Amino acid sequence: MKKGENTQSLIKKCKAGDRRAQEELYRQYSPMLMGVCLRYASNKEEAEDFLQEGFVKIYANLYQYKPIGSFSGWLRRVVINVALQKLRRKKTQFVDIEIEHLAESVESTEDIFSQFGAKMLIRLIQQLPDGYRTVFNMYVIEGYSHKEIAAKLEISEATSKSQLSRAKAALRKMLEQVV
Repeated sequence: MKKGENTQSLIKKCKAGDRRAQEELYRQYSPMLMGVCLRYASNKEEAEDFLQEGFVKIYANLYQYKPIGSFSGWLRRVVINVALQKLRRKKTQFVDIEIEHLAESVESTEDIFSQFGAKMLIRLIQQLPDGYRTVFNMYVIEGYSHKEIAAKLEISEATSKSQLSRAKAALRKMLEQVV
């Protein structure tokens, strides 16, 4: 693959089954996508599994990509959907809590989070239960609304909100133990 070759040319070659182009696509985008996978996985091995299956889906569904939005955004969506499917298959548990408990000491969470590096936060996020971790990533990192999360995960909006609240509380507790 020639240095500087544009993304559209690379996509076209991948669609045609060019193995070198597929390798180049993997080389260029796997570090970014591994970061996404690490946030949804409970460990590195699970993240690698998400990434591998994600690239299988990417190569199989590349014909669906329309060059309207960003290619990296499309790749992220594919990998996130793979991670969510695999987590649903694991029967990730989502627990409802009462709405009045949602505000329970959430206000200081962002201040605590801002004090730590990304790698440390990812390690802490990986320690969260699957349900907490999934909703936290979708809401905080990916920017989904609780309504969108509820639809994608087939849970109620209240469950999404409670999972986020519990994830933040658990992360805050872990971070306070580190300090």
